[in-house]
This record gives sequence, C-alpha cells and structure tokens, in this order.
Amino acid sequence: MTTTLVIGANGQIGSTLATLLASQGHTVRRATSRAASQPDEVTVNLATGEGLAAALTGADQLFLMAPPGYANQQELLIPAIDAARAAGVHKVLLLSAMGANADDNIPLRQAELHLEHSGLAWNVIRPNWFMQNFHTFWLHGIQTQGQIFLPVGDAKGSFIDTRDIAAVAAKLLSGDEFVNAAHDLTGSESLDHTQVAAILSQAAGRTIGYTDIPEEAMRQGLLGAGLPADYTEFLLIILGAFKAGFAAHITNAVQQITGQEPIRLEQYAQDFKSHWA
Repeated sequence: MTTTLVIGANGQIGSTLATLLASQGHTVRRATSRAASQPDEVTVNLATGEGLAAALTGADQLFLMAPPGYANQQELLIPAIDAARAAGVHKVLLLSAMGANADDNIPLRQAELHLEHSGLAWNVIRPNWFMQNFHTFWLHGIQTQGQIFLPVGDAKGSFIDTRDIAAVAAKLLSGDEFVNAAHDLTGSESLDHTQVAAILSQAAGRTIGYTDIPEEAMRQGLLGAGLPADYTEFLLIILGAFKAGFAAHITNAVQQITGQEPIRLEQYAQDFKSHWA
C-alpha cells in the first residue's frame, strides 16, 4: 500500500487531494502547520523544517507546496526535497504556478529545477489563477462593496478550479504514465474580470461588478490586510503578469491527465454562490 504525505492537507487543494487518494486506497498522512488532532495528521512546519523528517519516515510519495505568505518559496521547498530524498521517498509532486518557468531566477523555478535534478521520480504542476480566489482572497470587496477590486485591466485568465488541480495531482500520484514531466494546468476558457463578475452575479442573484484599481491601491490594501511586504510585492508582480496577458493561455492538460473536461466557471459559481449571495 502506498503511503503519501500531503503537505497543506487542510488547504483547498490538499484537502481534496487527500480525500481522493484515500478513496483510491492510499495511506495518507495529512500534514498541517497546526497541532495534529486526527490519527492521520502530522504537524509539519516547512518554514523551520520542524516535524518534516518524522513525517517523511516510511512515506513513498510527497505532495509538496509552499505555504502562502512566503516570497522565498525555494528556501522552504528545496530543503523539503532533500529531506524526501534522504528519507527514501520515491516520488515528489511539486505544486508550482503557471509562468514559474519563464525565468530560472524565479523562486518556484529554482525549486522545480532542484527537484528535476534530484534523482527522484517527479512531477511539477503549474496551475493558473484559482477560481476559488473569488470566495477567499477577493471575497471582502464582493461582500462589502459588490466589486472585484484588482489592478489587471481587461486582461483575460484561464482560471482553474482547485478541485481539478487536486484531481490531476491524484492521477499523477497514482501511476507513472506522466512521470518526470511538468504540466501547465488551466481551465477551458479565458475570461476577463468583467465576464467573471457577470457569471458570479448570475449565480448569486445580486449584481457584482469589477473595478480596475491602481497598483498602489492594491499594495496598500494587501499591506493593510497584514501581508508581509515581500509577499505583497510578489503578488503585485504576478498580477502585473496577468495584466500583461500571460494568464490567458489555455492547455488541455486537465483533460489529458484526468480524462475529464475542466470545471467551468459557471459550475464553480453555482457550487459556491452562498459566499456572495
């Protein structure tokens, strides 16, 4: 029986992935940064390395991702890859981000390259912007002012549902058909935020709009919400890449790997409409 350690198992991708793997017969260790409270949970702090070696002991596979809030992702991920190799883990699946391979100096790309050269069986998945951001990170503006506030102009993005990301990860961790390869993951269509707002409005039964805001307004909003300055600048850089059109690309990787078409934004909006209604 395969034992898989899932980092971020309480997050949107990790929680779904852990459930999918367990349903397929995997023994799943659910890593959490909080105190473990369930028999299948282990406490792991990637920022300090605390708990990682113990959590990896006897594991066959690792689903690895950087916790949110860190701009220096490679400083957390590279030691985790090395720890996995030292523990005798066979395969590591790294959650990166679409566009990370544009420059070898990008922190996530440094982690990708380290994994590729590690001697381990590996996969990298690079998803585009999550649909779930609209009921998490961007929710406050929708709830309080009925607006999505972002500095991205009328650029389009091929948003992806995190449930599709988890489904891809589960498939990659359940066989070697796609091993030792990176996959860019997107939805099946590109939409601008005005179109997104219209779809959310239809599902929620209320008017939701989109306001293109200056970058400085976004910076002050993120800092005011308590985000670290370096992570704020990281987010502004990737939002700038969105505005420049780099998030509009569409791939067929979800369908190719899972055999299912990606979830459309309309379905996502129906499934999560209570957050905006």
